[in-house]
Amino acid sequence: MNKVGPLISLVLVGLFAASQALFIVDEREFAMISQFGEVVRIEDKPGLSWKMPFVQNVRKYSKQILTLDSPDPERFNTKENQPVQVDSFVKWQIANAKEFFTSVQGDERAAERRIGQTVNSLLREEFGRRTLQEVISGERDKIMAAVRDAAEADAKKIGVKLIDVRLKRVDFDDSVSSRVFDRMRSERQRVAAELRSTGGADGEKIKADADKQAQVILAEAYKKAQELQGTGDAKATSIYSAAYGSNAEFYSFYRSLDAYKASFKNKSDVMVLDPSADFFKFLKQGSRAK
Repeated sequence: MNKVGPLISLVLVGLFAASQALFIVDEREFAMISQFGEVVRIEDKPGLSWKMPFVQNVRKYSKQILTLDSPDPERFNTKENQPVQVDSFVKWQIANAKEFFTSVQGDERAAERRIGQTVNSLLREEFGRRTLQEVISGERDKIMAAVRDAAEADAKKIGVKLIDVRLKRVDFDDSVSSRVFDRMRSERQRVAAELRSTGGADGEKIKADADKQAQVILAEAYKKAQELQGTGDAKATSIYSAAYGSNAEFYSFYRSLDAYKASFKNKSDVMVLDPSADFFKFLKQGSRAK
């Protein structure tokens, strides 16, 4: 029984020493082993690894791509001293753990602060070289390429690799937006007034042309009607002449019947004439015949 206690203690001590000597490296990270503040080695292969217990320390860093995204947009001035609001983000990754530990003591926040300051300084410089039109729509790719190359050179000094630098949004500052919108509104109003003026002139031209065409059509129709009426009158006269020439007495009788018919349409019609007038010629003849 006296031997079991020391044996258990020895086993516990061994397990504790093993726990202090062994550690696991995940595939998404690498481990830095340091001794008295100096980096001894870097373990980047996943699996079980070891260190000297109680003497060496292990610090793990992520291999994954990290994102630096500023919560608020930054205010930069363009070449014309026009302020703009710029929202950007940076993709970065720890490339050299030893350099990362030496330069920023392995602190990701410290690294992000340095990267953010560098990128903002470079963006401010690039925006200051360009006009408002260029930074809003024209040269974003050039700006990003220049900032990325310059920031990458600085990031290497702290063991960091920059994957990408992007602009999420570039907006007018409030002081500029009102002026831009006023200018856009004035421009639209000018264009609208010009279109209305042009449309009014075109409308008057179309109306005048339509009136002219209407007058031409009416004149041609009147001319055609007169021609048709003249032709009809000529044919009627020809028919009347032929009928009169064929039998003058019958033609005179037929015409008188038409006159009687037109004169005595209604019972209330009254006509005052001399009984010896030629109008009653055929009526008199009919009476004598009777």
